[in-house]
Amino acid sequence: MSATRWFKRLLCGLALPLLLAGQAVAFQSGGDAATIERTALPAQGKAVLELIAAGGPFPNEKDGTVFGNREKRLPVHKRGYYREYTVATPGLNHRGAKRIVCGGAEPKEPEACYYSTDHYASFKLIVPGR
Repeated sequence: MSATRWFKRLLCGLALPLLLAGQAVAFQSGGDAATIERTALPAQGKAVLELIAAGGPFPNEKDGTVFGNREKRLPVHKRGYYREYTVATPGLNHRGAKRIVCGGAEPKEPEACYYSTDHYASFKLIVPGR
């Protein structure tokens, strides 16, 4: 096999997985975000939304802190727009991976909230239930 042909195969072998990974990230980055009805959240998630509307108090010191959205998996806004909250997982003695991230100018009245079960790797937009 010639060096040129080998190099082309190498590039194709590297480019395809990167291209597919880029499509997966683009799908999770906001425009075509998956949704979850508020009624489908676990009881702990519903409780977090109630605490957000009440302005706290929150059980974890990280709750209500700014979420940076560095990976841009949510729609892009200025820093400080998003805040993160822990959704407790029964049986764990640590924060676990479940989070709700809400965005808006007023933390008690967010414009949008997102649910993550995998520590920010993916999000579902929380929509009103039926």
